[in-house]
Amino acid sequence: MQVKAEQLARQVGDQLAPIYLISGEEQLLVDEACDLVIAAARRGGFTERSVHHVEQGFRWHDLHHDAASMSLFAEKKILDVRVPPKKLDKDASKALRDWVGDLAESQALDHILLIRTGRLDKNQRTSAWFKALDKAGVVTVIWPLEADRLPAWLGQRARSLNLQIESDATQYLADRVEGNLLAAAQELEKLAILDLPSPLTLESVIACLEDASRYTSFDLMDAMMASQPDRVVKILTGLREEGTALFGILGAFTAQMRRLSNTRGLPPAKARLAQQFLARIRDPGMVLAECAIIDQQGKGQLPGDAWMSLENLILRLAGLKSMPLPSQDQRKLG
Repeated sequence: MQVKAEQLARQVGDQLAPIYLISGEEQLLVDEACDLVIAAARRGGFTERSVHHVEQGFRWHDLHHDAASMSLFAEKKILDVRVPPKKLDKDASKALRDWVGDLAESQALDHILLIRTGRLDKNQRTSAWFKALDKAGVVTVIWPLEADRLPAWLGQRARSLNLQIESDATQYLADRVEGNLLAAAQELEKLAILDLPSPLTLESVIACLEDASRYTSFDLMDAMMASQPDRVVKILTGLREEGTALFGILGAFTAQMRRLSNTRGLPPAKARLAQQFLARIRDPGMVLAECAIIDQQGKGQLPGDAWMSLENLILRLAGLKSMPLPSQDQRKLG
């Protein structure tokens, strides 16, 4: 059966299911939902847990061997399976449907299969394996949190930490973290530790919190790949004002270009962003050649303003085709 994320705590408290599928692109929310299941299972006597990463070399039938092997100290086990959506292929489909079939013959619940994955597309959510898991266990699909829902989410999370926070302070925090749920959660935890007078006002929050949206070179890369030129300018300006070195940004930029084709380990949303960006620019080698020019400008080996060249290049890659490439400027200067 399908259970909403906010209803999952009640479900695991009432009766543990033999299978849980937790899906979503907000890694923080997926992990916290899985933590709820694990905590409830441990209270129910599932004292052993094995973790499986579905990657190269993984074999689905190994799960059956794991479920059958119990240690001398545990009679019940949680099998925690972390699988990228693209790995939910034909082999996975057969293995999961077979697992459900075996459950029908089992007389006791001595292991729980917990599957955590990224965002599933429509075809996956209507597949035979998904329907089998839905029928035999609990499926929780966690949808992205819309910007207008973030203040309410922050307020609810603050209450769970015994924090009372005024609405304008909540809105301020929502604006500052710009949708980064992990940063928002960390900032609320900082406020809870500080034990400030309650309720927290806008002034006290501003005074006590570091800028949760302080930018990094990787934020700049994300804005570029997402085709957000206005945000690119904002972030690059912020980095310069904070005294970030040109070569620090350029180093992060070139590193990102070199690993565009390898999205392994990235959150699903970032992996899709990188893949779409790669399809758009087609040739990372060309971009690296432009970076080499900027590097030489920064070292005084070529004429031109390295900062301006960097901004023009990133804006060009963010979709502003009118911005000149560093190589084009060099030809003019030459």
